[in-house]
Amino acid sequence: MSAQLPLFEPRANLGWNVRVSRRARRLSVRVYPGGRVEVVVPPGAPARLVHQFVHTHRDWIDQRVADLSHAAPRAQELRPQTIELRAIGRRFAVEYQAVPRRGVLVQTQTDSGALVLRGSVESDVDVADALRGWLMDVAHDELGRQLEHVARECGLQFARMQARRQRTRWGSCSSGGTISLNACSLFLEPAIVRYLLIHELCHTRHMNHSKRFWHLVESFEPDYRRLDRELTRGWQQVPGWVFD
Repeated sequence: MSAQLPLFEPRANLGWNVRVSRRARRLSVRVYPGGRVEVVVPPGAPARLVHQFVHTHRDWIDQRVADLSHAAPRAQELRPQTIELRAIGRRFAVEYQAVPRRGVLVQTQTDSGALVLRGSVESDVDVADALRGWLMDVAHDELGRQLEHVARECGLQFARMQARRQRTRWGSCSSGGTISLNACSLFLEPAIVRYLLIHELCHTRHMNHSKRFWHLVESFEPDYRRLDRELTRGWQQVPGWVFD
C-alpha cells in the first residue's frame, strides 16, 4: 500500500508530492518525464527528515526537472505517423487499417519497411498497446544483439538480458549478472546507447559507482561524461505512446 501526500504548498510547488510506501526502506526521489517529482518515504518518516532530504538533493532534482520537462510536448503523441528508432538506424512509416477484430495487430512490410496496424485502430488505447508490444519485441532482439557485441568487445560477461519499459531508469544490472535495458533507449543515438551498454556491463565488475567503476567505464568510453549527460536528457526523445 502507498499514499500520496503533498510535499509543500501545492500552489508554490506544483507537481511535487510524497508517496508513503510500506516497501520503502529509505527515502528516495524520482523525476518523471514531464517534470513531475515524487519523493518515496517509508511509513512514519518525520516531515523534518523529508524536507532535509529534499533540501540536500534540490540541485540534482532541479536539474532533472529541467531536463525532463522538455519531454512534455512529445507526451501528446499517441498515434504516430512515423517512428524513428535512432539506436538501430530505422525509420518506419505507420499505416492504420480498420478491420473487424479485437485489438490491434502490428505487421512489418518487408518491401517498404512500413508498420501496418490492423484492427480496432480507432482506439488510442489499443493502438498504444500494440505499439508498445512491438517496441518490446524489437528491444529484446536488437538491444540484446548489441549488448552481446559490446560485451565481447570489452571482454565482459553477463548472465542474461531483459528488455523493460520504465519511466525513470535506462538500465540496471543485478548481482546475478542480469542486465535490464529500457526499450525507450531505442529512440536514442547509437553512441549514447553504446555508453549505456558499457555502463551496465561495468556493473558486472563493480556493483556501485565507485572510482574503480568509473575508471573501468572510462577505459572503454573516454567520452562517458558527455554521453551520460546526453543519456539523462534522452527522455526528450521518447514519444508519449510508449507510456501507459
